[in-house]
Amino acid sequence: MADDELRERVTRLEREVADLRERSTDAGAARVLAAGADRDVAEVRAELRAHTGTLNALREDQLDLREGVRNLRDEMQRGFDTVNSSLGQIISLLDRGSDE
Repeated sequence: MADDELRERVTRLEREVADLRERSTDAGAARVLAAGADRDVAEVRAELRAHTGTLNALREDQLDLREGVRNLRDEMQRGFDTVNSSLGQIISLLDRGSDE
């Protein structure tokens, strides 16, 4: 019986060792996958930072353009005001000349 017990114990130990080896292999594969995922996340973050930088630059350009349009509109309004004033003076002079 001692031989049978010993055989059972050895068989059980061999199964446990095989199971541990399989788990060790799985753990190694999981580490490799985790490292790959970490690299992928780092790449996505870098791309996201680049996209964010592009969007921020676009926003700045749009704000500058909007300010330029405001300045142009104000300048045009001053020009129209000057023209209207000049036309008013011309009309006034023409009205005075026709009265004489």
